[in-house]
Amino acid sequence: MHEIERTDAFTLVGGDAREGKVTLFQADGPRDRGVLERIVLRVPALDDVRERLEAAGHTVGNGGGELRVEAPSGVPVGLVESETSLPDLDHVVLRVPDPEATAAALAELGLERRGAHVGIADRDVELRQGDAREGESPLLNHLAFLVAASDAVEQEARDRGLEIDDVVDAPNTRAVFLVGTDRIRLEYVEHKPGFSLT
Repeated sequence: MHEIERTDAFTLVGGDAREGKVTLFQADGPRDRGVLERIVLRVPALDDVRERLEAAGHTVGNGGGELRVEAPSGVPVGLVESETSLPDLDHVVLRVPDPEATAAALAELGLERRGAHVGIADRDVELRQGDAREGESPLLNHLAFLVAASDAVEQEARDRGLEIDDVVDAPNTRAVFLVGTDRIRLEYVEHKPGFSLT
């Protein structure tokens, strides 16, 4: 992964900003683990990644066909091998009190039901049972999804009486943030004409 953009508030990292990315926010610590169990990334060669992580002094574990490592600031990361040529976001794992109820609620907010999980395109949100809830300082800020028209999302949210947390009109994007079940924040982001991150 490479640095896509850096500001005073956040750094974007990923293989391709148009396909998926991880946003690292500047925040005072410590952060609460909350619902985030781990962020899972696709990499082209697991053995190479393991060697590089261990050479850098990280403890690398195994679990369910993926490598697991704790990144700086306690960010839990999983790594799976993929045919992708660049490292990329694969899925996130969230711990929630009632996975079935959370999956149903997230499906009402536009995600696709996939058995016990939900997702968009080839990315998944894996839901596992756990007694975690988002607090005041969660490690997970939000999950973001690309949409064609953020104003339509905003209008539908208002019509349905959903909790709109924020609307951000930035140079490259316009985004609507909703607060979903288990206090999970969702961002519906529209790329404006001329969107130029690489």
